[in-house]
Amino acid sequence: MRSATFKLDRLSALRVAVTAAVTGALLGGGSTALQHQERQLTFHALSDAADLLSRVPDGVQEFDLPVNSEATAQRIHAWWWPASVAAAPAVLYLHGASSDLMGQVFRLEQLRGFGFSVLAIDYRGFGKSDGDLPSEDTVYQDAHAAWNWLIARQPDPAKRFIYGHSLGGAVAIDLAAALSAGAQSSDRGAAGGLIVESSFTTLLDIAKEFSYPWLPIGLLMSQKFDSVSKMAKVRMPVLVVHGSGDRYVPSRFGMALYAAAAGPKKLLLVEGADHDDSMLAGAVVYRRALAELFGVGRENFANASARAMRGRNHPGS
Repeated sequence: MRSATFKLDRLSALRVAVTAAVTGALLGGGSTALQHQERQLTFHALSDAADLLSRVPDGVQEFDLPVNSEATAQRIHAWWWPASVAAAPAVLYLHGASSDLMGQVFRLEQLRGFGFSVLAIDYRGFGKSDGDLPSEDTVYQDAHAAWNWLIARQPDPAKRFIYGHSLGGAVAIDLAAALSAGAQSSDRGAAGGLIVESSFTTLLDIAKEFSYPWLPIGLLMSQKFDSVSKMAKVRMPVLVVHGSGDRYVPSRFGMALYAAAAGPKKLLLVEGADHDDSMLAGAVVYRRALAELFGVGRENFANASARAMRGRNHPGS
């Protein structure tokens, strides 16, 4: 009950914040001030000071990546966590808007458990990365810079995947759509598949969840994150994952993204899971979906299923 109450309190606080920001912008005017407030509401960027007592997991290689080739380019902080198997597929991990890499360890561990080597980044303004307040444009740029690094590390397009959680799902969809457009001329930057978890259709749609019908937020928003239209342009297998009990981004948003995908595609609704725990609560079905759609961990999943079947047939053994 305490957890549920806490979540509802956070939702109420977010609704008040959205209402206050929009009302203040309407009364005070000024597009620059409004856009700054909008970005503050969208990105709860955390500096590295908040994580001084946290420890980077064993086996993680930390490094910084320039976002472009200019000598003065800002840099993003990255983790490379290779799997124990050298030939393992690799996934680019794009986190959401409210935590840096230190807050993602549990999900990174699960992805490695599913058989991936993992490249994870902090957008500019998060963790140890350069920059201040992020924007839609800068997080897209950061994802492209990370993908270019992953191409060099994993040259096989069929073994490269993109994963995004929450707002990171919108960043992942943008990257996948851009790669799909580029694949018409070259497959060098292509990906083997896209995984989107607990994400939304557009930022406007989710903002309406935390505001009131009379607020003209659509006229004021500069950060679009229009994932649903971009999803239709993705030309790679797509796995959409959503918790049925998600209170922040209701599962209908994930279902709409799935409907927009051109296919091959798979929708995984994890019964009872909330915004952050679909991978944990639905680990078995998650692993099965990765094996069926992408072939990732297919042999391990088949072996685990066989062991489970033997256990049911011979419970005393």
